Amino acid sequence: MAGQSDPHLSLFSAAEVEFLAEDEMVEIVPNMKMDALNFICGDYGPFYPQLTTEVPLWLAVALKKRGKCTVRLPQWMSVEKLTQVLEAERDSPREFQPLPFHYVEISRLMFDHARDDIPDMYMVRSLIEDIRNVRFHKVETGLETISARTHAVKLKNLSAMEVNIVRPFVVRTLQAFYKHDSPQMIQHPDGTANRQPQVADRGPRRDLRRR
Repeated sequence: MAGQSDPHLSLFSAAEVEFLAEDEMVEIVPNMKMDALNFICGDYGPFYPQLTTEVPLWLAVALKKRGKCTVRLPQWMSVEKLTQVLEAERDSPREFQPLPFHYVEISRLMFDHARDDIPDMYMVRSLIEDIRNVRFHKVETGLETISARTHAVKLKNLSAMEVNIVRPFVVRTLQAFYKHDSPQMIQHPDGTANRQPQVADRGPRRDLRRR
């Protein structure tokens, strides 16, 4: 993948981040009876009509495309919960509200493949877009505070897509500050590197006499 094959390019594509998000677990309600499915990543099932079971998102999408199930909306994607998150994001200009690490990708996959399973889909989509915009504004505002004295940046509760967008800029900015400061360190060789080790004075020495 791009972020691993090239050390100078730490930015994953949207498709790669979405691929990672497909391993997140969701609940489905099957409409058929089927034995357990055995994969390298794990065993899922057996499946019985109208009995909720938990599967990876990629499997939920595959079964949904074949008309074999409905996908249950995650609790954090309800209109009530998203409204609370949006209000909290606006009220806390320096804090990010806890959301699933792949909330952007999960919601996108739900909109693309299970929109008929989402009550008030347009309201849910609008709330998630508003949350994304508020959070990105916070990120931009926080990055403006980076200076030459910044040694690290801590951003708690960021999502995968937000980290993916911010990380290359932060790394390159800190590298630029480091390179800018290095010549100053070289021009002043009075630092600790050229200091001779000092031996503590323990008083006058006495000659050792042979017995």
